Amino acid sequence: MYRLQTAVWLPLSLEEAWDFFSSPANLSKITPPEMRFEILEGAGQKTYAGQIIRYKVRPLLGIAIGWTTEITHCVDQQYFVDEQRFGPYKFWHHQHHFVEQDGGVLMTDDLHYALYGGPFAGLINALVVGSRVKEIFSYREGRLKELFGKTAVKGLR
Repeated sequence: MYRLQTAVWLPLSLEEAWDFFSSPANLSKITPPEMRFEILEGAGQKTYAGQIIRYKVRPLLGIAIGWTTEITHCVDQQYFVDEQRFGPYKFWHHQHHFVEQDGGVLMTDDLHYALYGGPFAGLINALVVGSRVKEIFSYREGRLKELFGKTAVKGLR
């Protein structure tokens, strides 16, 4: 099991931040373009518990992979959790939290994931996946800065 935690301060109201992040269609706006992220189903509504979202992504070498997630928990303007049901990870549990802070919103992500590969999973994560996941979150922070102005990264672990 691997973990990545990030926190980004956004110069937005809680309502504005929630409106942006709780709309699955906006995920493509903050995903690296080379991943050619496509939502196939489930993007027409704001995030809610039980929501199923199907995607097509190209995380490595342009190879298309289907990915299905479920929003398992959602409390309006506080947090939501997406979990992979089918896709490239053996396990994926991603928490998104929103807290008003310093005239804006502190958005934190807490991601736990596991890989296929048995005894080679650690090597695969060390050589490829771990750094790619960090790159995706770093790209997202840069895009948020472009979209909303000044942001502050509170940490990437």
